[in-house]
Amino acid sequence: MLVYLRVLKESFAFAVNALKNNKLRTFLSLVGVTIGIFSIIAVLAAVDSLKKEIEGNISSLDKSTIILSHFSFGPTDVPRWKRDQFPMVTFEEYQYLESNVPNLDYATYTLNVPNESIKYGDNQISDVPIGAVTESYYYIESLQLDSGRFFNGSESNSGSPVLVIGYEIAQKLFSGSERAIGKQVRVYGRKFTVIGVLEKEGAGLFGGSKDTSIWMPVNIVRRIYGDNNKNTFPQIVIKPQKNIDNEEFIALLEQKLRLKRGLKPDSVSTFFVNQLQGFADMIDNITGQMNVIGLVISGFSLLVGGFGIANIMFVSVKERTNLIGIQKSLGAKNRFILLQFLFEAVILAVIGGLIGLFLVFIVSILASQFTGDFEFVLSPWNMFIGTAISAIIGLISGILPAISASKLDPVEAIRTGM
Repeated sequence: MLVYLRVLKESFAFAVNALKNNKLRTFLSLVGVTIGIFSIIAVLAAVDSLKKEIEGNISSLDKSTIILSHFSFGPTDVPRWKRDQFPMVTFEEYQYLESNVPNLDYATYTLNVPNESIKYGDNQISDVPIGAVTESYYYIESLQLDSGRFFNGSESNSGSPVLVIGYEIAQKLFSGSERAIGKQVRVYGRKFTVIGVLEKEGAGLFGGSKDTSIWMPVNIVRRIYGDNNKNTFPQIVIKPQKNIDNEEFIALLEQKLRLKRGLKPDSVSTFFVNQLQGFADMIDNITGQMNVIGLVISGFSLLVGGFGIANIMFVSVKERTNLIGIQKSLGAKNRFILLQFLFEAVILAVIGGLIGLFLVFIVSILASQFTGDFEFVLSPWNMFIGTAISAIIGLISGILPAISASKLDPVEAIRTGM
């Protein structure tokens, strides 16, 4: 056992000395591997970060959440011309489903409307996203309040002029959450009373943070825009109770809405049942495809680096033929020569990989500074993958040159090297 450890130690020392004595060659070999590892880990880190950001944006919603709309969130067999004729879901349909569908935990009716300005005194914020919702939206989205409260069922049904505002809106208009409560602001040219401020969420890569949005009862917005207005996008969002058969629930939900709309048994449903779980699966598929495409492209960079190491190792064997012959004539075993060149290749690749990882780490920190609250994540798993790939590339690239070096005849090697 001690003999083998000594052989490993000496082989490692010879490999390190060879790399030190050929600094330019070592540097050129490192560049190829560094670029390859940097590309692969950068792709993995970027896709992981993107997936984490998207999942974070929808994490407040249960994956069993269902959205009824005249629009499909995914591919559909219904022709475009027919989809364009589908009526929008109505507030009355929302009320009917909320009262008649069993195993329903929460339901809310929402209107997506154009952005609007909010004004308090001389301060005004333009282009503010409006959330026109019913009171159950608070529970479905699992909102967290910094101060005040969300509007209740009575205020929602009557369309009371009350507002819940995002954290950043409160800071800009009132310099604080507590100061905002009870204040009157103007939206749509009308007076609204601020009754709540949400906790700070932070901005994401795609924007759309709750910090810069406001929420009001949907019925006051319905009075402003009217029903079936093309500038609005109504949806019925439903959260079923836990531990129920989701397929049965959706079938019953569809049946109830078809009944409400008076559709014949053989006719196509004039609405879409969109599941958040399907959206989450679609995200997984997209990020998976991005991973594959990125890895294929990055793999070519790494392949070039591997060939560079193999080529330089063959040159190294050629240059050190005389030395190999002398080592063998002095009793060096084939495995000593083999390990010497293998260590050299693996050390080169691993150092290049570590430099690549370090560059990804630096780039991720710099990139995070320019993307708000979006954070690029270099996970320990990705770091392990980068190091492991580097070692494997070094092993594969160095195996043939190492074998050819170990099989050299000592007499022929000394004669050739002279």
